[in-house]
Amino acid sequence: MRGMNHMCYYGKNAYQCPYFANIPMYPAYYLNQHPVQYLPYAEEAKAYPPINLRDYGKEPFVVNIEEATKQNNTFRIALWTGNHLQLTLMSINVGDDIGLEIHPNTDQFIRIEEGQGLIQMGDRKERLDFQAYVRDDFAFIIPAGKWHNLINTGNIPLKLYSIYAPPQHPYGTVHVTKADALAAE
Repeated sequence: MRGMNHMCYYGKNAYQCPYFANIPMYPAYYLNQHPVQYLPYAEEAKAYPPINLRDYGKEPFVVNIEEATKQNNTFRIALWTGNHLQLTLMSINVGDDIGLEIHPNTDQFIRIEEGQGLIQMGDRKERLDFQAYVRDDFAFIIPAGKWHNLINTGNIPLKLYSIYAPPQHPYGTVHVTKADALAAE
């Protein structure tokens, strides 16, 4: 019976609570059919080995994105490529940039995990009229069809992750250097 052993109080008045029930919120059969993977707390995660940076493809995927991004030392590596979305990690050297580019049919989300830079965007490559300084924990979105560049203005490598929708690079992409990325395009 609902509320049998629970009393609620409003001021000095006590009444039987209709909102408590001594039954599980989820049936046990549901929990058994869908096992939960428990992830370690941040303190415990430090004891785990480095993340294997590779393209995990179209499978379910969980990662500490901040740690993976900071661990990456390649110019660009695809971490997950699906049919409609792609996650890449980038490390841009001090004083270097991504390079002026445009993705006609791809929206792009970028989050900075470490370092600082200047993002530039515009409708024409010779007129990048949107500019903003970015640093750790900043995110920005580049709409499809916008010319853009990100310049590392700091004194450490600029570490970021980028989400493309739809994917921009082939499955398994690894560009160790910016020269490798330019050669691939």
